[in-house]
Amino acid sequence: MSARSIIQCQNLDKAFGGLKILTGVSFDIYEGERLALIGPNGAGKSTLINTIGGQGPATAGKVLFDGKDITYAKPNKRLQMGMARSFQGNNLFWKMSILDNVLLALHGGEKNHFQMFKTLENRKDLLDKAEHLLKNADLWEKRHIVPTLLSYGEQRLLEMMLAFACDPKIVLLDEPSAGLPTVEAGKFAERLRALSEGITLLFCAHDLELVFTLADRIMVLYFGQILKIGTPDEIRNDPQVREIYLGAEEV
Repeated sequence: MSARSIIQCQNLDKAFGGLKILTGVSFDIYEGERLALIGPNGAGKSTLINTIGGQGPATAGKVLFDGKDITYAKPNKRLQMGMARSFQGNNLFWKMSILDNVLLALHGGEKNHFQMFKTLENRKDLLDKAEHLLKNADLWEKRHIVPTLLSYGEQRLLEMMLAFACDPKIVLLDEPSAGLPTVEAGKFAERLRALSEGITLLFCAHDLELVFTLADRIMVLYFGQILKIGTPDEIRNDPQVREIYLGAEEV
């Protein structure tokens, strides 16, 4: 793992009215690593991802991205800088083909993305990249159908793919496996690992199997503060983490 920090969170506080959700949260995310957030419901996981992603600025503290202060930058500015994200629900173009969903995401990441979408069918570079992404996700043979004909797990995977499509520096994922049936979870984790290879990833999840399979480091939040950051083995074997969050569950 590279020692270069791509995200720095410095003493982040986040409050809604008089309710404080995050308190003094400070940590770095290093280039190329996969950092998972876990913690009980209400620990502040989604709030932290939203604060980093620009969906709600911090009440106090700073967020630095590649050394630049983005604490109050809008989400579209963060996207232009190389920060992509996906949300808990699927956000797809339901009436467009799977291939067109991916082409549109690839096109949207370009600086000259205001050209007409109808010209994309002649963009061999984008078509080649879309083919590569869809083959990695085992969706190439289904490229001409609409997303509504996919299984829920395939829809989630397509949503993830759109976040990774534009070669971002970092991707933020909020509960990527939410709602997946057990039968699809294992394949989803495998495909997500392939998609995120070499890309910095910050994700929160209740699916501990996904967390311990995918993450290089795990950060445990508890009542809006960092309880522990460590490798999967360090988190798995930490007595305080097991008592507060993992309990007797085997992970």
